[in-house]
Amino acid sequence: QRVVLVNPSEDPDDILRANRSREKTFVFDMVFDHTATQEEVYVSTTKNLVEGVVSGYNATIFAYGPTGTGKTYTMLGTDSEPGIYIRALDDLFKGLGATAKDVDYTVSMSYLEIYNEVIRDLLNPSSGFLDLREDSRGSIQIAGITEVSTTNAQEIMELLVKGNKQRTQEPTAANRASSRSHAVLQVTVTQRSSRKETNEEMWIGKLFMVDLAGSERAAQTQNQGKRMKEGAHINRSLLALGNCINALSEKGGSRAQFVNFRDSKLTRLLKDSLGGNSRTIMIAHISPASSSFEESRMTLIYAYRAKNIKTQV
Repeated sequence: QRVVLVNPSEDPDDILRANRSREKTFVFDMVFDHTATQEEVYVSTTKNLVEGVVSGYNATIFAYGPTGTGKTYTMLGTDSEPGIYIRALDDLFKGLGATAKDVDYTVSMSYLEIYNEVIRDLLNPSSGFLDLREDSRGSIQIAGITEVSTTNAQEIMELLVKGNKQRTQEPTAANRASSRSHAVLQVTVTQRSSRKETNEEMWIGKLFMVDLAGSERAAQTQNQGKRMKEGAHINRSLLALGNCINALSEKGGSRAQFVNFRDSKLTRLLKDSLGGNSRTIMIAHISPASSSFEESRMTLIYAYRAKNIKTQV
């Protein structure tokens, strides 16, 4: 459960700085090394959240970390090693199939990206940029997003792979196919009793799976021009997310914290999943390369803060 981060540039013979070691230890709920399989990661992080969605809780899974550390691999995976998206949806349909006979359920999903602070629908990219609206109950809706209803995980896999091809990917010095946008897969499960009673009850569970864009310093990716601007937008929305996480994790503290969800589209969309009625998991990715020591350190600090958020579901 521990991650030990050792500064690669330390000289063991430097007597003056011998006591100033920058070795840091972080404790998490679960730590995986390079030998962990997709199955292991899924079972120990997401599996029990999916069971909650069937009973009407919301759940959110984040993949966070610098460029090139495997966020899209964890979430989408490959054909032979499917990632969290597919495994979660498989389990969701199995769980729904095992529910009581007198319950009708519908599963609808939408897949979108947030690129340079505008929202694009990945299942129907020709629809242009979409707006975030708040409805009368205070939940955030995206006007004009394509919702696909299906009961088959294989169908969804094809849609996701097709949607992922529409994602804004650009080569940077850190990664050849770097995702330059945040991708959000939103699955809504609605269940209602099919017995004809007057006070019909409904359960609605939402599952958000978010593949964040890579966070990195511009120096690392040698970004210029358009890439630089994208990087600024990516880091801006991740900073807004970080500010919300900071404010939420200090909530029980001495001063009352105002949580500014309106700083970016990403935090507005995820308002419920961060501070509201939701169980949330953040999977932080780090690279073992010594050149990305700073990025790894910032990622671990970020994830460590997120661990301190207490929500009342």
